[in-house]
Amino acid sequence: MSEPRAAREITSSRVLRALSHPTRRRLLDALSVDGPSTVSGLAERLQQAVGSVSHHLKVMHDAGLVVEAPEHARDQRERWWQCAATGFSWSDTSFANSATSAAIADAAARVNLEHQLDKVRAWMSSSETAQFAWRDAAFATDFWLQLTPDELSELSRELLELLERWSARTRDGAQQGRAPVFVFARGMPASP
Repeated sequence: MSEPRAAREITSSRVLRALSHPTRRRLLDALSVDGPSTVSGLAERLQQAVGSVSHHLKVMHDAGLVVEAPEHARDQRERWWQCAATGFSWSDTSFANSATSAAIADAAARVNLEHQLDKVRAWMSSSETAQFAWRDAAFATDFWLQLTPDELSELSRELLELLERWSARTRDGAQQGRAPVFVFARGMPASP
């Protein structure tokens, strides 16, 4: 099985627009967590119509977000898909060159935040929160730091390196008791 390439920075508004759709984010999540899949497998997993999933995968493929994984196919008719990278990131400043690009980056940030918050809301309302081991292990934290823009960039790089190390560790093989865990962090200037 070919592994997705390392995390990729998005600098194209066309690619960012393709990423900025709730169903496409869910498709990327499913491919990231469960690995390569067919359109019908993804449709079943996400409870979506096969035609809808096929359309979204085409858009994502055209943008370079997913790639075919032909090594999984049992015959010429079967098409498998996988993430093109282990993760995607972007900087709003990469899209400041035009009002349209800036609007796309803003919309992408909003879709991304809603996606992250939806994961937290789902956890808080799920029956898994009643399982003591997971409830004790789950965490939420926040800090107020005094940083320069360069220091915030450094903190971001360090957090990404830490998460990449843990991500590589969990890709080495499933162990009993492991489950998909969603981790996200944000850092930005704010006022109390």
